[in-house]
Amino acid sequence: MNTNLSKLQPYPFEKLNKIISQHKVDTQLQAISLAIGEPKHPTPAIIKDELIKNINELCKYPTTRGANALRNACASWIRNRFQISEKNFDSKKNILPVNGTREALFAIAQCVIDPTNKPIVLIPNPFYQIYEGAALLAGAEPIYYDCTVIDGDIPALWEINDKIWQRCQLLYICTPGNPTGEVAPAHTLTKLLEYSAQHEFVIASDECYSEIYAPNTTPQNGLLHYAQEIGNDTFQNCMAFYSLSKRSNAPGLRSGFVAGSSELIEQFFSYRTYHGCAMPLPTQAASVAAWSDESHVESNRQQYAAKFDAVLDILQPVLPCQRPDAGFYLWPKLPMNEVEFCKLLYIQKNVLTLPGSYLARSVNGYNPGENRVRLALVAELAECIEAAQRIKELLEEQ
Repeated sequence: MNTNLSKLQPYPFEKLNKIISQHKVDTQLQAISLAIGEPKHPTPAIIKDELIKNINELCKYPTTRGANALRNACASWIRNRFQISEKNFDSKKNILPVNGTREALFAIAQCVIDPTNKPIVLIPNPFYQIYEGAALLAGAEPIYYDCTVIDGDIPALWEINDKIWQRCQLLYICTPGNPTGEVAPAHTLTKLLEYSAQHEFVIASDECYSEIYAPNTTPQNGLLHYAQEIGNDTFQNCMAFYSLSKRSNAPGLRSGFVAGSSELIEQFFSYRTYHGCAMPLPTQAASVAAWSDESHVESNRQQYAAKFDAVLDILQPVLPCQRPDAGFYLWPKLPMNEVEFCKLLYIQKNVLTLPGSYLARSVNGYNPGENRVRLALVAELAECIEAAQRIKELLEEQ
């Protein structure tokens, strides 16, 4: 048995289930969940239609590299979205389809980590727990940095000492962040690229929430954009991860792609050839349709914007919270213990939320999720409004 399995911590939803299994809901109110970041908007018809139209392709083995049409669609999207020069970015050399970013974010650690060299993986705090599990099972030591954006930077990164940077083999960054919704500033990403060149570690930039931003605003840029901007035209040490789960309301499609250094892509391709994770051909066809269309993405943004407007109007008088840079989470500071709040909200109001501390780790006695809760505004507008009203009522009753 892999002894590193014993180092894995329970997943946040396992912890949450322990809370709710010990208590009964003391109300007749209908259950509402804001706990899981699973999009509930309908999957666009263009995706479903292509999936059905190509269903007979299930009789064929797909390739790990993916069809030309899919890689071309992904490359075209990323060039347009992040102003990437066509001469710097090749659809075969710089793109690799993946079965959702979750499995790819895990697999990249298994691919790039050398466990014989006392490796360190740097992880944002709070964070998506896949990063931690990937580091541990790759034989690395996870070290957490506070990912709070302050004055256009993430200062906690520059408090890390040189000995840690020298042992760092992989750094995860999530932009826009889960759960904070904060976008990593240009200064931070540029400086990380310089550190990466100096210390030779890979940057894995999880950008799966990049397309959920306020309508009629300038979308944020990502890692590859800033790499090109500073002259890193080969995207050395860069791997950026994109998904259709949030962008296109297709979490069950399990479709995304990785983009970055051709050298890293080739190594990742070699790993994945043995990993056995080629994307089914009907999924590839549906993904081509999704990456080639922006109208459904704009509609998605409009729906989330309406929910933020309505929920913030209800909650802000009783709870300090603000609209995030991007993504569909609120990350408010509570006037009480976060686990107690989530328990009371569930028992008395039948609303399920996720304690912030479950999404973070304590470092030097401080957990950045303490007294915070993650509210995923994924339910329909009316349910989000009803949930916000119940949260307000609970806070006013305390």
